[in-house]
This record gives sequence, structure tokens and C-alpha cells, in this order.
Amino acid sequence: MFGGPHPYENIPLSVLGYFVGGYCLLAHGFMLLKPEFCQGWLKKLPRHYNAGVYTLAFGMIWFWLLVAPDAMRGPFAFLGNLSMDIGEFNAVKKWLRIIVPIAYIGMVLYVKEFLFVRGLGVVALMAAGPILDGAFLRIPETLPFTRLLIPLFAYVLLTKGCFWVGMPYTFRDAVTWATASQKRWRMLGIAGLAYGGVVLICSLTIWRGV
Repeated sequence: MFGGPHPYENIPLSVLGYFVGGYCLLAHGFMLLKPEFCQGWLKKLPRHYNAGVYTLAFGMIWFWLLVAPDAMRGPFAFLGNLSMDIGEFNAVKKWLRIIVPIAYIGMVLYVKEFLFVRGLGVVALMAAGPILDGAFLRIPETLPFTRLLIPLFAYVLLTKGCFWVGMPYTFRDAVTWATASQKRWRMLGIAGLAYGGVVLICSLTIWRGV
């Protein structure tokens, strides 16, 4: 879809804040309310093959939609709405549409180790795109520096995503570190709640209409 702004660019800063802040509040709040359940769940996830199949599929489909034909016709025309202009790399989009499903099948069949973590890394990389695009040049009149809270979250996703795709064992190591001490676990949960709360407050107040 090259005739106008990409859908990512039309996301208001306040809406991004609702999603980011809401996610952080829910995730970290649950961490504090159900620590034993969350810790056990996180320890099992890295080698959970079925979860990896679906998580990787979600991330790969998301990426495929970014390189989908923008001039699709018929009942599947809506699939081209997310197609992105990637400049001089537009010529390789037709090859990526073939490579992506082949890569997915290959990973599911032959790269079963830490498949969930790799899939989560792909999703994290994909999620950073709309967050950065939506926050670009959206500057609130009051406390303009607060807008940096959103790109900060996106860059954390990008960093984690790169490590999780290339070195998936780092997810396991991070979980081991976070769960080694209950005090550390609580501090991480409180920090996430604080960040999410600040983002949500900004979204409801100074980011409204931005």
C-alpha cells in the first residue's frame, strides 16, 4: 500500500500508550500476584515445541504481510493493506514471499531447539515496527520528553528480539536469573508496573490527541 501513509504511521501516540502501558500492567501485575505459577511457566516455555510452532507462525505471517503484493485483488485484497515500501529492496519482496513460508517449515522441522524463543524473537521484532512508526514525530506540547517512553519500549523489543532469534538460550538464562531470587522477581515486577503506570497515565492525559 504505497498510495499514502502506512497504517503503522496512523497509530496515535495515546493508542500506543494504551497498549504498551496495559500490557506492562497486566503482565507484571500477574507476575506479582502469581509468582510461582509464572516462574514455572516461564521455565517451561523455552523448550515448549507446540507453543513455538504457533508463536513462530504468528511472527512469520506478520512479516509476510509486510512484503505481500500491495495490488492484490478479490477476497484476499485486504492482505495487501500492510504491504510496506522498503525502497531499493522492493525488488526482493517477491522472493521473500516464497522464502518466508519455506523458512518457517524448515525451522519447525529441523530447528526444534528453543523454537518458542526464536518465534517470540520474531514477534518482538515485528511489534517494534508499529510502535516506532506510530511514535515518530508525535510530540506532545506538555512534557514532550515523555514520548521517549514509547521508543524505549520498542528498542528493548528490538534488542531482545535479536538475541532471542540468534541466541535463544539467552531467554532461558534471563529467566534463570530473574527467578533465582524472590526479591529480584518482585523488584522486576514493581519496575514493570511503574513503567506501565507512567505510560498509561501519559496516554490518558498529556498524550491525548497526539
